[in-house]
Formats: sequence, C-alpha cells, structure tokens
Amino acid sequence: MENNRPERNFRFGGVRVSVWRDLRKGTDGGSYERRSVTLDRAYKDTDGRWKNTQTLKESDIPKAIAALQHAFEYMTEKGGDEAE
Repeated sequence: MENNRPERNFRFGGVRVSVWRDLRKGTDGGSYERRSVTLDRAYKDTDGRWKNTQTLKESDIPKAIAALQHAFEYMTEKGGDEAE
C-alpha cells in the first residue's frame, strides 16, 4: 500500500519541504528505505485562495535553505539509501 502523505514536513514561513519515505526492493531481493524531498511555497491568489508553487521569491531562498537543512538532518538521522 502506497502512502500518499509525507513522513515529515518542515515549514519556514510559506516555504515547505516535505520528506517522503519509500520502501524499495534491492537487486538482492531485500528491501530498503529511500527518502526524497519536495519543496514548495504557499501563497494566496487574487481571489484569496491558497495555492502552492515551486517558484521561490528572493526572500524565500533563506527559508528554503533552512527547511532543506532540517530535512537533510532528519533524513541523515533516519538512515536509508543503503542501496546507493
């Protein structure tokens, strides 16, 4: 069963980095965990509805760096990617 929810989110302002966990089968038949991230920014459109974009403004870059750093530390702590 595939999980459609991120394992963990890191938010700084409107910037969010989500960590996704995936179980993979190795060439030896064993399984291993792999984690990946997505990055997006929330904003309100002209009608006041919340939307998400992958486009960052200049002021979003430090927030993205901080969120990615936290995600990296989390992923390093959890381990995984043994097959790489």
